[in-house]
Amino acid sequence: MNATAPRALIEIDDLTRIYPAAVPIRALDGVTLAVPEGAFLGISGSSGSGKSTLLNILGGLDTPTSGHIALAGRRISDLGPDDLALYRRDKVGMVFQSFNLISAYTALENVAFPLLFAGVARAERGRRAAEALEAVGLAARRSHRPTELSGGEQQRVAIARALINRPKVLLADEPTGNLDSTTAAQILQTLADLNAAGLTIVMISHEEPLLRKYSHAIVRLRDGRIIEHEHIRAAQ
Repeated sequence: MNATAPRALIEIDDLTRIYPAAVPIRALDGVTLAVPEGAFLGISGSSGSGKSTLLNILGGLDTPTSGHIALAGRRISDLGPDDLALYRRDKVGMVFQSFNLISAYTALENVAFPLLFAGVARAERGRRAAEALEAVGLAARRSHRPTELSGGEQQRVAIARALINRPKVLLADEPTGNLDSTTAAQILQTLADLNAAGLTIVMISHEEPLLRKYSHAIVRLRDGRIIEHEHIRAAQ
């Protein structure tokens, strides 16, 4: 008897994004893609291929010109500004190449910060932030400010912050771009451990060896189109 295939958490259908200009820029050109729940998907491609545009639309930071994108069966491409804000707060976590930490805040305060906008009580904010820091191996650094942390530690704080609202999916845009190779591998292992615990991850990277080592599949983009969708290993 065949095992049941994982259901698609993310469904992207004929997605197009055109930016107005003297010569309109077609950043995405008919992208169709399904990402199973629990997958670790890598996205690669040269500069200008549409990687960040795709991630930003999935994260609710941008909207498509045409086509649809859905998360857990809900079309986010149809949401208005208020619903998109709630979507960004509750359904997705985002990590970027720059850490974007607040320098005056401790690691714990940086991680807890998004919960302010969710109306979570102070004690619960602290408890959940401590739990998120422990999940990325930084429980002992909770009282340190960003200047007292290494680059890799700062990125793990950023990952913990992205996890604080218990998102359905973690989106990572070149999360190792500012790190040396050893630290980058450590960050990827942190993401792989989170994925093994059930978190769906979509990550952009130019580092094909890292993508091949940790992801279940790699989508390669060129000129806003998918040119290859390589399956590497089955999701656990």
